[in-house]
Amino acid sequence: MDEDQEDPGRAMDAHGAGRRRMRPHRTPIQRALALLVRREHSRRELIDKLTARGLEHEEVVAAVDRLAGEGWQDDARFAEQMVRSRAGAGYGPIRIRAELSVHGLDDDAIEAAMATFGGDWVELARSLVMRRHGVADSLSDLSVRRKAADMLARRGFTGEQIRIATRFDPDELA
Repeated sequence: MDEDQEDPGRAMDAHGAGRRRMRPHRTPIQRALALLVRREHSRRELIDKLTARGLEHEEVVAAVDRLAGEGWQDDARFAEQMVRSRAGAGYGPIRIRAELSVHGLDDDAIEAAMATFGGDWVELARSLVMRRHGVADSLSDLSVRRKAADMLARRGFTGEQIRIATRFDPDELA
């Protein structure tokens, strides 16, 4: 870097000598808001991130409580957004429920969020199979159907959804 170029991380004092600019101390509320403006966070996720950054647990809980009270943080909104996002990415209800649980949501909140999904899980599974494995005729090959079923199982679809989407029935093998 040339001496003529100014380093944005450095400030000049009255004598022209460079010194490090100090960031002002940010409160737990400011830090939480900085995370929330990027994307929705669950209550647990927000608390965990802020305490991992060295903030006092009590201050963090108070900040998150205040932000929740003012509508900045909302577990129901977070859960609904996650259901839409994960379903749009081709994940099934089992996987989405598990992920919501990891984020600290209780069973009632998870069920309420899952109820907001306006799509059809079987149709979602079918479209995923068609995108990955081609036309329905290819599903007449048992190995292709097995691969499709395995893929849907890894993505969190139920056994019934997998059977309908792939028309794969394990009893056919007997």
